[in-house]
Amino acid sequence: MHLDRVTVTGGGSAGHVVPAIPVIEELLRRGCQVDFIGGRAGPERALLSALAIRYHAVVSGKLRRYFSLANLLDCARIPIGILQATWLLWRIRPDAVFSKGGFASFPAVVGAWLNRIPVVAHESDLTPGLANRLAKPFTSALCVNFEPTAAVASKRTVVTGTPLRAALAQGDAERGRALIGVEAADEREILLVVGGSLGAAKLNEIVRGALDGLLRRWIVVHVCGPGRLAHELANTPGYRQYEYINDGWGDVIAAADAVVSRAGANALYEWLVLAKPHLLVPLPRAASRGDQIENAAFAASKGWSLVIPEEQLDAASLRAGVAKLADQSAAIAERLATFRERDSTALIIAELERAVAARRAGHGETR
Repeated sequence: MHLDRVTVTGGGSAGHVVPAIPVIEELLRRGCQVDFIGGRAGPERALLSALAIRYHAVVSGKLRRYFSLANLLDCARIPIGILQATWLLWRIRPDAVFSKGGFASFPAVVGAWLNRIPVVAHESDLTPGLANRLAKPFTSALCVNFEPTAAVASKRTVVTGTPLRAALAQGDAERGRALIGVEAADEREILLVVGGSLGAAKLNEIVRGALDGLLRRWIVVHVCGPGRLAHELANTPGYRQYEYINDGWGDVIAAADAVVSRAGANALYEWLVLAKPHLLVPLPRAASRGDQIENAAFAASKGWSLVIPEEQLDAASLRAGVAKLADQSAAIAERLATFRERDSTALIIAELERAVAARRAGHGETR
């Protein structure tokens, strides 16, 4: 079945937008018209600016799991966003809606249901986030990253993995070493450290406190987040720090011999698919809903990842964890080689097509 029009929704953080980009690109390649419904203040508009799609902003209230006076204001915003999304979708009339989750997606999911438009959602984490849990009654299917997620979902679920940007799979190690300024004759191994937008501060501090020990063996490439450069360390031999790497990110990953990372599902999936030995430091429950702890525990149970809880993290434990990672890297790489990568983009689009076909069959439509 050919999809003529698809609306994509998601947002609130990059993790709820970036995995949708390969799906959008493939839909555009197939000649499909794509619209995106997102929030007004999130990063989604900027992340999608290079794509030939129409962006529509609606009011979206953050879905908090804790008491806050801001919840009262957001309770008023959510119905407004639903009305806006319902009107937009009535005008756009897409064949289907693909939701990547995040609080910015909820108005569009409900609006699609009110317009009798099938919705296919995607969940990256081991257990569904709040937005996807609330959206479940309004969706036709849930695409998931890992098989255990399908076991806990009550609706139709399909294990698709997460779509990866083509640039990651096409990374070149030599280009990566050149990009970070490593001379061809320098044979030192490269340790890539990625804190993520939400959890960089403490990890940054501990990594910098452990540099004396780490730099004896490694070139440390540290992606520390916007505004978090340590200017006093700018000239430290063997230490490269970046707020963010966009162009050439796949090359930098290809050049890395090992990775230290938070345990967000999208990042974890990248390390698994790209077979990078890695050490995870999941965000604690005090700073999250505990999804990173669950992701890390699952990956560790498979032998894919080493894990240090943040409560146990200091300079000494980080150095010891990285040393253990180096010692076990060959065995970990062998286990990572068994990880099953799926054609996530194709599977998600096939699920959109199935949902549309089922809706039309149920209504006796022939288009």
